[in-house]
Amino acid sequence: MLAPFGAPFFLRSAFSLLIGLACCLGSPVVAADDVATKVVAGSDFSATREALVEAIEAEGLVVSAVIPFNQMLARTAGDLAKSASPFVGAEIVQFCSSQLAWQLLEEDVSQIALCPLSIAVYTTPGEPAAVVLAWRMPGQGSAGRGRAEKLLRKIVDRAAELARLRW
Repeated sequence: MLAPFGAPFFLRSAFSLLIGLACCLGSPVVAADDVATKVVAGSDFSATREALVEAIEAEGLVVSAVIPFNQMLARTAGDLAKSASPFVGAEIVQFCSSQLAWQLLEEDVSQIALCPLSIAVYTTPGEPAAVVLAWRMPGQGSAGRGRAEKLLRKIVDRAAELARLRW
């Protein structure tokens, strides 16, 4: 008769541990909890970027910068011993709402780090037909953060809708 913690128990425990470790090692890398993404089906990079700018402007906001992120990665890849950019196209669109900025700053001046808001649009070589919108979620820690998150989601949803309509 084996003790409750004899060899069979040890083998089952060791096997379970090995399976658990294997699952962790084989898991794909995913975005952090504070980064959200939305795949825009039925569109292309250019139309989605234009739709994003249009959705931002429809909220009465001004785009302050469009950062050619993929160009920067492609330009610096060789210097950093990288073969190429992981994107086919990638740009970051920055914008801000003065009303929202004031609300955030009145809550806590360190929330200046949340401005400007930005939404990235990108495609990858593995899925060049899948255009993705990605953005940092400011969270629900205050009324201003909740309002910023709601605004970002509204803009992304509208941009995805507009991008699909262009086809």
